[in-house]
Amino acid sequence: MANTREDYGIDAPTVVRNFIVIGVLLLVLSLGTTAALQLRLVGPNVATRIFQGNGLVGAIICLVMACWMIASSKWLKQRVCRALLNARQWRGDEQVLDLGCGRGLVAVAAARRVPRGKVIGVDIWQEVDLGGNSPDAIRANAAAAGVADRLQVDTGDARALPYSDASFDVVGSMTVIHNIPDAEGRRAAIAEAWRVTKPGGQLLIFDIRHARTYAKQLQAFGAEVKLNGPILLWGPAGWRFSAVKPG
Repeated sequence: MANTREDYGIDAPTVVRNFIVIGVLLLVLSLGTTAALQLRLVGPNVATRIFQGNGLVGAIICLVMACWMIASSKWLKQRVCRALLNARQWRGDEQVLDLGCGRGLVAVAAARRVPRGKVIGVDIWQEVDLGGNSPDAIRANAAAAGVADRLQVDTGDARALPYSDASFDVVGSMTVIHNIPDAEGRRAAIAEAWRVTKPGGQLLIFDIRHARTYAKQLQAFGAEVKLNGPILLWGPAGWRFSAVKPG
């Protein structure tokens, strides 16, 4: 049976799982210590009192972080995506690239805005970054949204994109480039995004940790950049920006 609702998955699912597991373990140990003290199975020494209190605090922090990451993945990132795409005045016939498309949050939202255009989503499909990340998942979301006819799915690395220079009116990317572990690789991804953007085209990027560095790199290329943030999703502060390539 075909999917009838879009599902954009849980980001960093291993991190979410670890927060839940550690939070539950700390909670159980803290409550167990409290019970042991009440039953006088252990003495009320400084070590047990410290563990009792700190274990509970740690459990609360871990479980709150897990809930925040789930809420960010399921609801809040959709709002940030809309704000990101609203930074452009859409004509409806643009050629769009979603860089690191995952399950298609940006790609599908952009496809809704280009009824006479085309969107390409490209990714290397790492499930460690997004639960259920696969070409089939983005195709299912595109079908559920009714935009499958104008969305193409490719496999490719952001640091060496398989597209010609000046191919796209819009290049979008959301919470992707920070997953490249080295600064040189991130610089290469931004340079590639710039290369495939048409003169007069626009880059729309949201990311955590390094977004302001990307913006400075694009300004050095000659882009007109508008930066917005900080925006708190998943925990680390993020920034979104629009960068226009001179025409």
